[in-house]
Amino acid sequence: MSEMKTRVKVHSKLTQVSSTPVKPGKIHPLSVLDQSMGLHTLHMVLYYRVSPFNSFDLDPLRASLCEALSNYPPVTGRLTRDDDGNWVVNCNDAGLRVLRATVGTTLDEWLGSADAFEELDLTKKVKINEFEGGGVAIGLSCTHLNADPTSATLLLKSWSEVHRREAIAHAPFFHPPALRRRPNPNTDTQSANYYATKSKLVSSPTKMSTVTFRFSSHMIKNCLSEVQNKCPNATPFDLLAALFWLRIVLLKSKSYGDQCALSICIDFRKLMQAPLPYGYFGNALHFSLLSTNAEDLEGGDLGHVAELVHSHVAGIEEEEFWSVIDWLDSRREGKKLAPPFRMYGPELTCVSMEHMNAPKGPTESASQPLMYAVMFEKDEKPLHVSYHVGNVEGEGLIMVMPSPEEGLGRTVMVTLPEEQTAKLCEDHDILRLKPTMLLSRR
Repeated sequence: MSEMKTRVKVHSKLTQVSSTPVKPGKIHPLSVLDQSMGLHTLHMVLYYRVSPFNSFDLDPLRASLCEALSNYPPVTGRLTRDDDGNWVVNCNDAGLRVLRATVGTTLDEWLGSADAFEELDLTKKVKINEFEGGGVAIGLSCTHLNADPTSATLLLKSWSEVHRREAIAHAPFFHPPALRRRPNPNTDTQSANYYATKSKLVSSPTKMSTVTFRFSSHMIKNCLSEVQNKCPNATPFDLLAALFWLRIVLLKSKSYGDQCALSICIDFRKLMQAPLPYGYFGNALHFSLLSTNAEDLEGGDLGHVAELVHSHVAGIEEEEFWSVIDWLDSRREGKKLAPPFRMYGPELTCVSMEHMNAPKGPTESASQPLMYAVMFEKDEKPLHVSYHVGNVEGEGLIMVMPSPEEGLGRTVMVTLPEEQTAKLCEDHDILRLKPTMLLSRR
């Protein structure tokens, strides 16, 4: 264990149950999309400048968490196998582990010196971490079988709303059959073929590192105007996915040959004809492959690459989502689903979290990104939020998400093989956008 790792010291552990006992025998089945994420874990950290809890007294916090968990029976349950060998959650109210810890440095020093590996030490189950001189980080970790980033975020947001004695804005919705195989399955689509190919790919473990870039609304607006002639409808995601894809390809020492590929991950809750509510608890992610000639990237035309990304995302139809569900279900041996495979990789993968700029809920007075609406005290929103996906291998992961700044500002977390991360931090095309770099020990 490194010296930096020891800065987080756990002082107490407790198990929190819900205020309403769960009905005996209650089982929460997992969808085929949930089952497919079995190789990955999810980690989330929210940083607050001012502690949202009075004198770090956990009693009010425990009371509100207890009440919030009554709305989330699967969260306090335990994963088990059913008679067919598939994962289900036994909603036995076994409870949620909550840890209290102190961090041997200030919040600002941590954000400037910690790396992604050390940051994960803030995320054991639910973990409340107090920094020297004030400031708190709330961490959450879980298997990706249980939740995707939206579900994890809304769990914490619901907790904060209960803590403020307000109604939950996006109530949890538990209904895995909403994403089940159709009577007339279709497995002959680009997406189904891509998942079939992905299931056979193998990558070698590589030492990875992560750096976080925060771009101001002003700089993103200026850059969008620069690419308008090639991509007039570009979103911040289109722009940043194109920028980082382009720069990562160009910094690699090896040749890509004739083709370059980017796996794009989007949340499809609101992209279906019968949309799922934001509160749908489970996985609603779709991976698709954007492939282009190497010449398209080697030319370095950001506007052209942004248009490639924009057209690809805009062209994904609902049938692609359903065909993946059909294909995953078709892999059963009898009633048992086939083993999961790596979803984040081995191709370079870019995750869009644009959907987190959700409209305000029925009880909310203003709209802001979901992760920055996790306020345990009124108007005390997080100053930074991190998301990590465990067991990423291959070429790397790019996560494009909202920033605390209102407007077009975005935060980009990039995980790459270690030597490439160092080069990316010195890339002139990225640095010209004057990003603030966080949580990167270089």
